[in-house]
Amino acid sequence: MTATPAPGTPSTGTPSTGIAVVTGANSGIGRATAIHLAGQGFAVYGTVRSRDKAGKLRAMAADAGVDVTLVELDVADDDSVRNGFAEILAATGGVVDVLVNNAGVGGNAVAEECPPSEHLAVMNVNLCGAVRCLQAVLPGMRERGHGTIVNVTSVVGRIAALAQSPYVTSKWALEGLSEELAQEVAPFGVRVAIVEPGVTKSAIFAKNLDMPNLTGAYDAAYRRMFQMYAAGIAHATDPFEVARLIHHAVTTDEPQLRYAVSWGANELIGGRAAMTDREWVALGAHEDDGAYYDAFQAAFGLDLRDV
Repeated sequence: MTATPAPGTPSTGTPSTGIAVVTGANSGIGRATAIHLAGQGFAVYGTVRSRDKAGKLRAMAADAGVDVTLVELDVADDDSVRNGFAEILAATGGVVDVLVNNAGVGGNAVAEECPPSEHLAVMNVNLCGAVRCLQAVLPGMRERGHGTIVNVTSVVGRIAALAQSPYVTSKWALEGLSEELAQEVAPFGVRVAIVEPGVTKSAIFAKNLDMPNLTGAYDAAYRRMFQMYAAGIAHATDPFEVARLIHHAVTTDEPQLRYAVSWGANELIGGRAAMTDREWVALGAHEDDGAYYDAFQAAFGLDLRDV
């Protein structure tokens, strides 16, 4: 289990400001991160799919007394990423010091009921979107010998939550990519940080209410998934807590690869690491919801009835 560190003061050898790009800056963690980094002295470029729909981001930045430069960019589209980063690099003289790959989408479905097309659509955003963006900034980072890429995954990148097959799969893939990338870029002085939020206040939950349940065979899986998120939303973490952690991750002189943050993250990651695979499978075998919630609380210390 990776504990969330207290934000520290970077040494003089660690850049504490620079040029940062935050994808998916129009809501939730992305918006909070863009505003917080700007408040800490970074020149921030926040990517949004539509400037016209970024009114709340503009208002919150103004209230905080900071500037966030908006760039229209859809991480799911090759040309859009290419054009968006061309705009950013032209404005910065080719320099990006920090990339926060935050843009993402959810996806609910059990594996049997989720078509490959849905897996591919979610992977295209959550995995391939991050790849497109990091490929745009890595050549410059390598040449300069420094830079940080923050990949925002999820607690479900470490524990396979029920009935979210495309989302879980995409986040596990991004975790694997991030581990590989960290070794690949280490010789060039480039760092990778994996941020694994639990339940954080975000509009993603309001957009993620699908329950295909095509066969009717997986009522319990869908019900328990929504119950977990209901409990999480009742105690959801402010996204600025994640933003502060991201700032720490990119400025600390004692970097970690992984950072868990927000409601349930440390409990779920630590609890799964302590379980055997046999115990994990047995958890899903409970037919009665009450027995399942009791076993879940025993394993993870989280009461799903506490809503």
